[in-house]
Amino acid sequence: QVQLVESGGGLVQSGGSLRLSCAASRLPLKYYNIGWFRQAPGKEREGVSCISRRDDTTLYQDSVKGRFAISRDSSKNTVYLQMNNLKPEDTGVYYCAADGATYGTTCSSSSAEYEQWGQGTQVTVSS
Repeated sequence: QVQLVESGGGLVQSGGSLRLSCAASRLPLKYYNIGWFRQAPGKEREGVSCISRRDDTTLYQDSVKGRFAISRDSSKNTVYLQMNNLKPEDTGVYYCAADGATYGTTCSSSSAEYEQWGQGTQVTVSS
């Protein structure tokens, strides 16, 4: 099974940027739909963005559209989440996850669809 490790989190002021990385080992990420999720204190985990393995179709939560961008670099076996114009409400632990879905299935924003998870990376946006 693929193993995932997130990095790139940190403390940033409102309006700043961060780029999160999700590095995979054991198996190529190209065989998976990849999702980014986040969980704020006291709240449920929510889908932020995902990228489909067939054609790199991307999906975004409405609150991050135009500010976040997900991408895949197969040569590095890594998926990135570029986060711009960060807001305090973006604060939380960010997780990447892999879904070994049937080829051609569009990635999902539901955490229930994902089998493998990273350990998470903390993002804190100060006002």
